[in-house]
Amino acid sequence: MPSPLSERITTANTEALRRIGTAAPVLARVRTAREVVPALGERVLLHAGPPVTVETLCGPMRGAIIGAVMYERWAGDLGEAESLLERGKVELRCTHDSGVVGPMAGIVSGSMPVFEVRDATHGSVAYAPINEGIGAVLRFGANDGGVVTRLRWLEEVLAPALDAALVGAGGLLLVPLMARALTMGDEMHQRNVAATSLLCRAMAPALAATANSGEVMAAALRFLGENDQFFLNVAMAAAKCILNAAHDIPGSTVVTVMSRNGGEFGIRVGGLGDRWFIARAPTPVGLYFPGFVAADANPDMGDSAILEVLGLGGFAMAAAPAVAGFVGLPSAKEAPSVTRRMGEITVGRSTHFKIPALDFDGTPTGIDIRRVVRLEVTPIINTGIAHRRAGVGQIGAGVVRAPLEVFQDALKAFTAQYAAEEASAGP
Repeated sequence: MPSPLSERITTANTEALRRIGTAAPVLARVRTAREVVPALGERVLLHAGPPVTVETLCGPMRGAIIGAVMYERWAGDLGEAESLLERGKVELRCTHDSGVVGPMAGIVSGSMPVFEVRDATHGSVAYAPINEGIGAVLRFGANDGGVVTRLRWLEEVLAPALDAALVGAGGLLLVPLMARALTMGDEMHQRNVAATSLLCRAMAPALAATANSGEVMAAALRFLGENDQFFLNVAMAAAKCILNAAHDIPGSTVVTVMSRNGGEFGIRVGGLGDRWFIARAPTPVGLYFPGFVAADANPDMGDSAILEVLGLGGFAMAAAPAVAGFVGLPSAKEAPSVTRRMGEITVGRSTHFKIPALDFDGTPTGIDIRRVVRLEVTPIINTGIAHRRAGVGQIGAGVVRAPLEVFQDALKAFTAQYAAEEASAGP
């Protein structure tokens, strides 16, 4: 006979899955970060992953922070920017504490434009910065003049054009677009080719109707068209928005956050509030660009694992066989088995995201800390690989396994908290 706590968990997890399945995220606006994120006060930056200190910053995150200081014009050169950081004149806060997600270093400053995604069902909101494209970019720790110039173009040209188009169109429903992209070969983490194309298709008429000039419209569409990963940040904000609804459900053992800061890996659990459970971040295993080897790699970082929490990315590998080799799987034949294996540690299947190769079964959704610990099977995460040194940038792509310790620690905390509640409630 199930115990009262077991029944409570089942009820809570069923509710979490229901909320995930009924969420309706809408890409509503492109806003200036300081207007919508109260935490971004004077000389405050947000970063990906669990909280960090200046002393524990990895190379690429340090580089990205210095680049953001230059972008905000808080310093006149890189040396002065680094000095401000070292002297404690730049305050660092966690993105997830402010309803924000950012890939890799995940640095967000007050002047940066951010996507605003609103859940039409549950009312939650989440934000993510605009994807910068490939090459030398801030999220991988680059911080030279070209990086700053691109960030200012995003702020001054692209963001106003996109915002006007979204307002003119009344927003963009994201789940139908993402579901369609999944059937076209995207898993929404390492591959966003279809999703970005669908976004361009949806936005083009509104851009044509609202852009200040043909030159602005052409530049905006060119940037979107040349950046296959543009949709990544939108997908991350959508996932965060959806999972907000599954957070803070008493009794739930469903994971609502997985994130990394280049040194530590952390999770949050729906029934345990905003407490982090942290272990050392693993280093990705995968394929490297010519001239780079595993010894060059930084431990994993970024908020983008929010996609795996939702059931995309590594959990949807069966939908994206083209990604298999890119992230280091032996062959595309391995992709369905990865998705099936992830189904063993989740509480259900997505009602939105269906995989053609699995007879349109939904992606595994709702990572359950109990199943992870019992089976000793941890979530697989698709990821980019950053160089250990600031400024070098991306050197490959691969996969990581979440460390088992964070799930074990979370389950111990869950058991202690809820056993105590049961005991205090009495017979």
